[in-house]
Amino acid sequence: MVNMVYQVNVQDAKTRLSELLGRVEHGEEVTIARGGKPIARLVPLHQPASRVLGFAPGSLDEAFFEPLPADELEAWENPL
Repeated sequence: MVNMVYQVNVQDAKTRLSELLGRVEHGEEVTIARGGKPIARLVPLHQPASRVLGFAPGSLDEAFFEPLPADELEAWENPL
């Protein structure tokens, strides 16, 4: 991904919005300035990667979901 910063003035941004959005889609950051003073930024929005549940191989036995015996529960709640 490209991580360049490109600055334009407000009038250019109005005229070339589609072009600027294309640059942003390709990883550039566009700063919009008024009178040479930066006032806003256009930056790419990154969608979080979708997560697949159950990606680990294997399965859990039903006993996994049963309550722990009292002595094991005590060991977890009060470690040495």
